Amino acid sequence: MLKVKRNLYYFVAAIAVLFMTSCAKPMSNFAYQKDKKTAAPTKVTFENKSTKADKYEWNFGDGTTSTEVQPTHEYKESGDFKITLKASKGKKMSVKEENINIEAPKECLVEIETEFGTMLVELSNGTPQHRDNFLKLAEEGFYDGLLFHRVINGFMIQGGDPTSRAAAEGQNLGSGDPGYTIPAEFVDSLVHIKGALAAARTSNPEKRSSGSQYYIVQGKPVGASTLDAIEGQKNFRYTKEQREAYTKIGGTPFLDHDYTVFGHVIKGLDVIDKIAAVETLRGDRPKQNVKMKIKVIK
Repeated sequence: MLKVKRNLYYFVAAIAVLFMTSCAKPMSNFAYQKDKKTAAPTKVTFENKSTKADKYEWNFGDGTTSTEVQPTHEYKESGDFKITLKASKGKKMSVKEENINIEAPKECLVEIETEFGTMLVELSNGTPQHRDNFLKLAEEGFYDGLLFHRVINGFMIQGGDPTSRAAAEGQNLGSGDPGYTIPAEFVDSLVHIKGALAAARTSNPEKRSSGSQYYIVQGKPVGASTLDAIEGQKNFRYTKEQREAYTKIGGTPFLDHDYTVFGHVIKGLDVIDKIAAVETLRGDRPKQNVKMKIKVIK
């Protein structure tokens, strides 16, 4: 009789444990670690500390979501964002919310999006007229849908002609502008190293820039003798760092002090190479349209 009672006790205890386990509610919890670069754009790594859950739904507060267990998310703009994690198992669910602040970048940054990838560009404060004009056009959506209409492999990729948005196949491009030009702003520290963002222009004695057309340098490695010759022709001197960059990374130094450089690509140099490698037609226009979209990082 005692043995039967003991067995009954163990059976009831086991059922109770099973019942308690099956009824346990998931508990949502997480922590996060900001990247060393705290200003936008920046990546945040999330550590999921939830318990008793097998499904997760993250909302990062900027319009994006994820179902990964341990996600890493890139915030492309600054601001205050509410992070929400829903942890669930079956019909049971728990929610945790927490606010995160992403600082605004100290530099003027823009993203140039293409089907070949995205380039992150830092605009120079040393060329304020070009910087402010580019930011203004980008914020207005002027560049969205325009083409890189002139591409020369080993040299540069060019875009910003407003007539390229609805251009017919085979149409000659490169003469469009917003109806104004910008005075040249030559700065010795800004040269045509690979990734340089520079303003296109027509032939004019003041070397005024187009109001909208720009190019991004690809170029090729340059020898010391070439740099010496350019210094002699244009009466200025490259720094040691500029010489090393031209030698190792490459660029188009023969354009220095003739076309205004007003920024440089700090992420996505490989995108330049991909676009530069596309098949082109007469006039250096890509056979297949290469569209752009430019977004200001705030």
